[in-house]
Amino acid sequence: MNIIYLSYDGMTDPLGQAQVLPYITGLSQKGVRVTLISFEKKERYVSGKSTIQRICTENNIDWQPFFYTKDPPILSTLWDIFRLNKKIKQLQKKKQVSLIHCRSYITALIGLGFKKRHNIPFLFDMRGFWADERIDGNIWNIKMSHYKWIYNFFKRKEKEFLSHADYTVSLTYTGKHEIESWQLNKPSPIEVIPCCTDTRLFNNDFINVENQSLLRTKLNLTEKDNIISYLGSLGTWYMLDEMLDFFSVFIDKNSDNKALFITKDNPANIIKIARSKNLDLSKLIIVSSERRDVPLYLSLSKASVFFIKPLFSKKASSATKMGEIMNLGIPVICNDIGDNSSILADISPELMVKNFNTEEYNRVLESLTKIDSDTFRSKIIHKARTYFSLETGINKYWKIYKSIAQQYPFEHGK
Repeated sequence: MNIIYLSYDGMTDPLGQAQVLPYITGLSQKGVRVTLISFEKKERYVSGKSTIQRICTENNIDWQPFFYTKDPPILSTLWDIFRLNKKIKQLQKKKQVSLIHCRSYITALIGLGFKKRHNIPFLFDMRGFWADERIDGNIWNIKMSHYKWIYNFFKRKEKEFLSHADYTVSLTYTGKHEIESWQLNKPSPIEVIPCCTDTRLFNNDFINVENQSLLRTKLNLTEKDNIISYLGSLGTWYMLDEMLDFFSVFIDKNSDNKALFITKDNPANIIKIARSKNLDLSKLIIVSSERRDVPLYLSLSKASVFFIKPLFSKKASSATKMGEIMNLGIPVICNDIGDNSSILADISPELMVKNFNTEEYNRVLESLTKIDSDTFRSKIIHKARTYFSLETGINKYWKIYKSIAQQYPFEHGK
């Protein structure tokens, strides 16, 4: 089976390493021949290309990266679409293409076109309500006529993707149920695959006391310090103000309480807001970590927090960090976005933040002290390894691939 996998995210980006490569390396081991096309940021490509190329070579993945173009807005995206379309035409002549796997909406434009013109099946791996995310995140100003036109264009295309794709993948059941409430012409079957976790990396078996001790020394921490962490970028969706308010309440409770940010974002942005809230900066630790070291940094935490803006588009959101944190047995403190409430319902519903105020933060922190135990952490790991299982995610994709191949046995083979 020859698959062309299209990603507008780069493999040298953290997201590509967490949410693309683990899946396609697993599928390659099942005999799928993958041609991977991604769009790389130049600075990250220069520093990370050798690592990605090694992974791809070891797993028989034909990686054909493009450089992502950002400027000028809109025209640069059209240029990327043109280049991608040209490349697929070339690959179509060289390889017997069984399926085009389209990650998100930009690449789905290519998949839809080849489905209509050449009857090549495509998988719409939607990754959320992308057009609505652009509005909710103030990336597109719908009051401006060109952005309003682009939004309406993609909302029309969204319905075409959902109707013409041979399969759709949603990150959440909440997102799936929302789609099923729409009136669509012959909607494709929908499978739910959340952002899965590579337990080969996020695994306590590889974390030892000696390395934790060395890291504490590096960060000027002691054994007595109680850490609550935040992992990942702090871009469009994450509520930094509210999370710093939460950390302020936590830090004020005990002189040994500290906040740890594990992020590649500019620390100055965090410090500026923290200072405006009179947060004790000596209790605030901000570190940048390579992906391979993230589990060790997280292991210092008694809990980890993330708040996401409660917007319509986030119904289809699955936070990659959630499974990674839980696979280490670390409690998650979060708000009700996507499937979060159902995931935590039988583990720690009391750690769900319902309002963003001091009273609620105190309630959650008090709840944390009552349920923190080895048994509780074992329950978290068990939930993570069932719900966010990478193996399960790979098997679901494999089942989808085989289902599609059976519908096109003569034209495209298996």
